[in-house]
Amino acid sequence: MKTRVVRVCLGQFNATVGDIQANADRILCAIREAEKKKADLILFPELALTGYPPEDLLFKKKFVSDNIAALHAIARKSSTLAVLGFVDRDSAGRRYNAAAVLGRGRLFHAYHKLMLPNYGVFDEQRYFHPGQKGLVVGLGEHRFGLTICEDVWRTDSYLYRPEYAGTVSFLVNISASPYHRGKQKERVHMLQNLARSVRAPVFYLNLVGGQDELVFDGGSLVLDATGKVLLEAERFSEEMCLIDLPLKPPPKKPTHCGFVESLEIPSAGLAHSKKVFWAAKPKELTAEEEVYRALVLGTRDYVQKNGFRKVLVGVSGGIDSALVSAIAVDALGADAVVAVTMPSQHTSKETLRDSKMLARNLGLRCIEVSIKKLYAAYSRVLAPAFEGFREDSTEENLQARIRGNLLMALSNKFGYLVLTTGNKSEMATGYCTLYGDMAGGFATIKDVPKTLVFRLARFINRKKGRAIIPSSIITRAPSAELRPNQKDQDSLPPYPTLDAFLEKYIEKDEDLDAIAAEGFSKNLAVELARKVDGNEYKRRQAPPGVKITPKAFGRDRRMPITNRFKPLS
Repeated sequence: MKTRVVRVCLGQFNATVGDIQANADRILCAIREAEKKKADLILFPELALTGYPPEDLLFKKKFVSDNIAALHAIARKSSTLAVLGFVDRDSAGRRYNAAAVLGRGRLFHAYHKLMLPNYGVFDEQRYFHPGQKGLVVGLGEHRFGLTICEDVWRTDSYLYRPEYAGTVSFLVNISASPYHRGKQKERVHMLQNLARSVRAPVFYLNLVGGQDELVFDGGSLVLDATGKVLLEAERFSEEMCLIDLPLKPPPKKPTHCGFVESLEIPSAGLAHSKKVFWAAKPKELTAEEEVYRALVLGTRDYVQKNGFRKVLVGVSGGIDSALVSAIAVDALGADAVVAVTMPSQHTSKETLRDSKMLARNLGLRCIEVSIKKLYAAYSRVLAPAFEGFREDSTEENLQARIRGNLLMALSNKFGYLVLTTGNKSEMATGYCTLYGDMAGGFATIKDVPKTLVFRLARFINRKKGRAIIPSSIITRAPSAELRPNQKDQDSLPPYPTLDAFLEKYIEKDEDLDAIAAEGFSKNLAVELARKVDGNEYKRRQAPPGVKITPKAFGRDRRMPITNRFKPLS
């Protein structure tokens, strides 16, 4: 059997949900670039034409019709064979998550995704009907299997049946796989098992870009039949990768027992290139750099795709606002970020100094608005109603709400988006003020535990080669500075203890009995669980933010607000 070389282009693409025409124009440009490079095949991500996830836009008939019309327009103008994700619809009005096989001026076939995920952030069974059969596409003497995302993750898929092994020259999977910490290692492990099972190379093409809470990190892959990674695309950025892969016709003829249909592309022999090329694997990212790039991409795309020119960050001299400011600058540029410092009677000279130093280090315009007189005026107005009551968290929260009010006034006046600065540890336990520090349009670090906030701040300074975030911000004990000598640890356990509990209780869904058995104080576990469960009403009213953990608040973790379940037996 003669070896031929297939030249495949991976179009790792940042689609914008709902911007069908712009997505189509960019897809067509990429196809033309692949034509110039004499590619046999170009791949695009899952639902690249509509963006992912389109959610309830799918219930709008015009949305689906527009995407189908755009697909046919692309097919008419394409000569190179392409695989492209779109939304298909049958004569009965049923919708399908689909992959089009098109080129040479026509649409050859639309494959319908078989496995529809309905867990975590995925809700595909709400929108789509499952396909009925797999697809094998014939290219002369070669054949490739076509799949979409979840089709390859489920080991009960037909792909893992013994009779499928050895029947295709290579396997294609187009995907929209969202990021969380460590996700790329999970993908590589799964794809290695898949390649060995089907006994063929695997081309895995992933979406890139931010969409509301989700970040798609790219990292498209090509593996050989032994599971060796031949190519890995850049993470968190668009890229067109080209690979020449020598192939032999599959040793076995299809014996798929009716669960796979075949499509033949006429006269579609592959290139006879003697050159074998693939791009070098990019430098492996550290854990901190991986998360940081996800936060930067998610922030950039949320701001820019929603049409904002600039953002506001309330800087307090603390580590959370410092991290958010640095992320915003890397995402948007210093000219697009405005710092706002709002000192009160409890703001120390050191934190005010650090706020201004941070702004200088990042090259930011800094607006200073004191809240002392405003707080005094509120206190005078409320004094008759509060007579006979001692000062408590009400007065602390009032300061936070004055600051939130000022930030939203500046946002309203200038049209800038407010980035909130609360982290996951605070959001989990309710150590935040509704309509105060939670007021804003995007919560950049709402899924970042406090211990990771410190690691990211140190990473930024290492990356920049100097103390962009002043060292005093990193080493000072965290404080909301809403009362004299206040420290976070007055209300919360040490952050390493808190974050270890939150990982077990939230991300791993462990019972309190099990957590207590692992060495946690039972009383502390009960107290923290009550804080987490009792503050769901706050989190429901928080702005969206970048998901970086396996289970984030919002799309991942959906707990009832009214809830009398007792988590400890």
